[in-house]
Amino acid sequence: MSVMSAQTRPVTRNWGLVRGILWTALGLAAVVAMIMDLGLSPKGMAAGFGKLGQFLAAMVPPSDGGDFSRILAALIETLAMALAGTCLGVLAAIPLGIIGAKNVVRNPVFHFIYRRGLDIFRGVPALVWALIFVAAFGLGPFGGVLALAAADIPSLSKLFAEALENGDPGPVEGVRAAGVSPLLELRFGLAPQMAPIMASQCLYFLESNFRNAAVLGIVGAGGIGFELEERIRVFAFDQVAFIILLYIVAVSLLDTASAWLRRTLR
Repeated sequence: MSVMSAQTRPVTRNWGLVRGILWTALGLAAVVAMIMDLGLSPKGMAAGFGKLGQFLAAMVPPSDGGDFSRILAALIETLAMALAGTCLGVLAAIPLGIIGAKNVVRNPVFHFIYRRGLDIFRGVPALVWALIFVAAFGLGPFGGVLALAAADIPSLSKLFAEALENGDPGPVEGVRAAGVSPLLELRFGLAPQMAPIMASQCLYFLESNFRNAAVLGIVGAGGIGFELEERIRVFAFDQVAFIILLYIVAVSLLDTASAWLRRTLR
């Protein structure tokens, strides 16, 4: 028996090596096929990097082009879009998250269908929502606000539901023992311990929406993205650099303020 085992070990080891080589070759073939399909040739990449170098050179020195007040107004509009979109998303997600929590609605079939529905809508990015709402409502920040809210609602609903499910059942049981209604159980048993967590999640989404709002502006949803796209179209790369730097500063300030607020809420 030991002789047979000694003979089969090299065969098994060799088969594992061959299988690894085959999988590696298959993976490399797939990568090469994708590169060929996308047309990523060395010549095309060299030409693209050459143009990119010219664009970067044109960005120095950055300049506001005499439109600082207009750029600043667009930046403030972007922040307003992010804030309004986040607020709308939170207001809609709170009841949806409560409904989606297992410890609130205890029907497993409903819970499964409901959560899968949220997952479907979570797969639609904010940019797609922006294209839809801009086509429906026209150019401007209104479509951007609705797009941010539509993208936030399913994600926040799932996070709120999971936060409620992970809450400490002790306070809920104590409130229930007093004979109050289910609504008051939620208000006094779960809400106090979940509020800091949910507020922290809302702040994180506000940061994310401030970044996404710039991208939405490029498709006509207003804000700083609209100003950025306009200057890229006319090759005013010195102003593009100024807008990007100003936007980076604004994002950094918002992230710092949000991080401080999240630490305060813990």
